[in-house]
Amino acid sequence: MEPITTTAALQEACNTLSRAEFVTVDTEFIRETTFWPELCLIQMASDDLAVLVDPLADGIDLAPFFALMADDRVIKVFHAARQDVEIIHKLGGLIPVPLFDTQVAAMVCGFGESIAYDQLVARTSKGRIDKTSRFTDWRRRPLSKDQLEYALADVTYLRDAYRFLKAALAVEGRESWLADEMSVLTDSATYDIHPDDAWKRLKLRVRKPIELAVLKEVAAWREREARQRDQPRSRILKDDAVYEIAQQQPRDETALSRLRTVSKGFERSSAGREILAAVGRALAIPKNELPAIPRPPNQPEGTASAVEFLRVLLKIVVDERGVAGRLIASGDDLEKLAVKGADADVPALEGWRRELFGNRALELLEGQSALVYRNRRVEVVKL
Repeated sequence: MEPITTTAALQEACNTLSRAEFVTVDTEFIRETTFWPELCLIQMASDDLAVLVDPLADGIDLAPFFALMADDRVIKVFHAARQDVEIIHKLGGLIPVPLFDTQVAAMVCGFGESIAYDQLVARTSKGRIDKTSRFTDWRRRPLSKDQLEYALADVTYLRDAYRFLKAALAVEGRESWLADEMSVLTDSATYDIHPDDAWKRLKLRVRKPIELAVLKEVAAWREREARQRDQPRSRILKDDAVYEIAQQQPRDETALSRLRTVSKGFERSSAGREILAAVGRALAIPKNELPAIPRPPNQPEGTASAVEFLRVLLKIVVDERGVAGRLIASGDDLEKLAVKGADADVPALEGWRRELFGNRALELLEGQSALVYRNRRVEVVKL
């Protein structure tokens, strides 16, 4: 199958796909040398049509594709949708709705944590995905027959996986569980990360408020610079350099030149001058306005033991109900539950998660139930 390379052909295909109940969607992209992913191929399929679209073709306008993604009459089915949705949001200014992510649905249906596409296909349709072409340069033209077949399989097998999971969700009455998870993927705030929050991507290797202030300023500068130049963050400034600048707080070119993590002559570049300006902004913050170093709260005695009890309970619930544990509660959530009990602000105490796990967790913490080992298994018993 040859990819679509004209706007007219794309419009015709999208007209056909728009009449379907659902469309499976995938993209191939490259982002190793850029900040923003470079869209190289679009794959779509319904029961009646499967197409490949070449977004790099001369003169092609992707407007029909974006219109289809915005059509709320057609369910858009992805596997591990986040990066695909990020691309569509960036290029088309929209988020595909309604959205169905088969990886998340599989977690709700008991397929474990973050199942890979080829494994999902094998378990839902007995199909086999040849992954030979997975790590190829999707920018090169013409695309090979193997590349095209691999790309098309990413959406044709997805049709059966979608039907399987949709039926499983209905049988178990878990459609609303999936809807909760889809609300995160369809929230534009998930993709509109502000440069001032870029420091949150970094491990917190600073110990003083002034170091954190510098870290925030430099990380925000790097984020803006990477977006403007369309280059990976590490090409603008490596993480180690951000940490060292935060700790050393160079005030002039001489001090900047002495840092081990910046290249020779960097201090005389425009980037070097902008980093010194960022450091200066942080140093100008009044002492009483400096950001506080996030520190874990002092935990009451017995918290660690309570968390371990909750981990065991969570494992029991996962085994009983066939839902991936991280959909129910994270490690941080278990810690908050252990410390604050019913006052904990965690998803595990809301909606279906509370019914499944939260109420049982509170009973365990309040001594109304206990864990016992008998018949070679751990069980929960009421007291």
